[in-house]
Amino acid sequence: MLSFSTFLQLLKESFRDLLPIILVIMFFQLAIIQSVPENWLGTTIGLAIVGVGLAIFLLGLEVGIFPVGEGLASEFANKGSTFWIMIFAFMIGFGTTVAEPALIVIAQKAASISNGRIDATTLRMVVAFSVGFAIVLGVWRIIKGHPIHYYIISGYILVVAATAFSPAEIVGLAYDLGGVTTSTVTVPLVAALGIGLASNIKGRNPVLDGFGLIAFASLTPMIFVQFYGIVVYQFVDSVAQIPTIAPITDAAATVAAQYNFKILDVLKGLIGVMIDVLPILAVILFFQYAILKKPIDNLKEVIIGFGLVIIGLDAFIVGLEMGLFSVGETMALELTRYDNNVIIYSFGALIGFSTTMAEPSLTAIARKAKEISDGKINDYALRVFVAIGVAIGISLGAYRIVVGGEIVYYIMAGYLFVIVLTFLSPKYIIPVAYDSGGVTTSTVTVPLVAALGLGLATNIEGRDPLIDGFGLIAFASLFPMITVMLYGFVTEQMGIRGEREKERIHINELRHALEDANNMGLSTVSIHGTDKRQSYNIPFSAVHVIVPKNKTEQALQAARDAGARGVTIMSAHGMGLEKMENFYNRLHSEETDSNLMFITPTKKVDAIIKSIMEELDLVGSGAGIAFSYPISHMKGISLKQDDL
Repeated sequence: MLSFSTFLQLLKESFRDLLPIILVIMFFQLAIIQSVPENWLGTTIGLAIVGVGLAIFLLGLEVGIFPVGEGLASEFANKGSTFWIMIFAFMIGFGTTVAEPALIVIAQKAASISNGRIDATTLRMVVAFSVGFAIVLGVWRIIKGHPIHYYIISGYILVVAATAFSPAEIVGLAYDLGGVTTSTVTVPLVAALGIGLASNIKGRNPVLDGFGLIAFASLTPMIFVQFYGIVVYQFVDSVAQIPTIAPITDAAATVAAQYNFKILDVLKGLIGVMIDVLPILAVILFFQYAILKKPIDNLKEVIIGFGLVIIGLDAFIVGLEMGLFSVGETMALELTRYDNNVIIYSFGALIGFSTTMAEPSLTAIARKAKEISDGKINDYALRVFVAIGVAIGISLGAYRIVVGGEIVYYIMAGYLFVIVLTFLSPKYIIPVAYDSGGVTTSTVTVPLVAALGLGLATNIEGRDPLIDGFGLIAFASLFPMITVMLYGFVTEQMGIRGEREKERIHINELRHALEDANNMGLSTVSIHGTDKRQSYNIPFSAVHVIVPKNKTEQALQAARDAGARGVTIMSAHGMGLEKMENFYNRLHSEETDSNLMFITPTKKVDAIIKSIMEELDLVGSGAGIAFSYPISHMKGISLKQDDL
């Protein structure tokens, strides 16, 4: 819901997530490099812009992207048109990937150091087609209800088989491209599509079946790109030698360390973000109005949501360029000069952890995972375990570059761990774990990780940037799957249960069921998320809040934050003491107020009224009244297990 209080909460969480990045940069800059960055003020301002941009971006996702994605999925599921679902899935996958900025950067890097064999545009098309195919395959799995691990394990086998025949120059690149295909905007929309389908198809579970589309989008490019590499290196001759990446110089580092804040550059960046979002919006509008032939619900909020996503993402990127990228690249250069590899591994691990904690795609997916699992998956704990996986992956990947060694052996060992844990971990965590590998390498992580890998391979004697420089992103995508499965395994062993599981256990223990519904001394309650109804000896009260219409949303948000589960909204028109003296002339006045009625367990009344009173300043200069009264003979209300 669009509200200022929600934005403030997101803002608080955003700056909390940025704290690890700040601490890592300060430690390595002051304790290891022992110098203060020249542009420290710009860095500080940039990080502040990152925090604000991230909060705006997440608010836009909740208001615009998630509701539209889930709404489209619901409409397709109800329409029962498998053909159009597949077409929509392919267009979303292909259209959003082909314009992905991180993919463009990596493709251009690969073309520049492959002696002309790899064509950047062709490579992007191959990757985009593979992602479109992946989303189609993932949607088909949801419709049919097949377990995800059969597909993923089969995909791993294909990846390893292709690796056996692929030239060494293409393997690391192929693995990396599996991690850069899922952009910051694409991830939430694809997740919303999967969750929406699983929520609306009978017999599907949003947690078990809704996640997994991102994992498919990360896996198939590894296969397609390796086949593309086999063809290229078998049949295409290298052209005139193109210089490989030159070692980074002090001058280059100095240029990178500064960001010129110009209005024209900001506008160009904003237009660039709009171009990235445009394919998504075009696909949505086409299918909504041309295929489904239905208007978008809450169109105004959806438009505002997309606008917030664009503004937030642009501010986020500008802040990164001012406050993180330049400093990170300069620090990577400085650290390669130390004759101490432990420092490099430590920097890779800590920068991987801190940037992952601030990754907007991961934050969005973690919040959604918590929501649809009824708290069984803790969003913050999930992000911490994903970040630990990225830290381990980057550190191990840096070790591979420093000491040498073929990437395929590391990746095969990692896949083996994933397969073993797939059969040991609880089922609910497996799709989330697979998706975690795809959301870790997006807006924040990819540029820094790619710069670190290519920088190491360029500046360490005996390393080839094309063979050794790529691969860090693959490590950053692989190890989160392992750590998230371990998180699920540990929580399962500790007996941590989700809300719905608690409900099922509690329901099985109850002796009294619907036969007690005729007992007028008991309240009969529907338990949210189940098809069960139970009768309880529990007191209820009605809370009425009468406020001006323009304060309705603010009052609803305050009540929801205090535990209100449902509301009846009625239009009203009130008259104060002065108007009552001449009320005959005012009977036909327009309705200007909202009468909000919350029916809630009596124990929650104080918290709800206090929250509304403080939020709307009812006892100060605010307008409106709030009151409650006890009610009896409650039948049919729906509550969560926590309320009982």
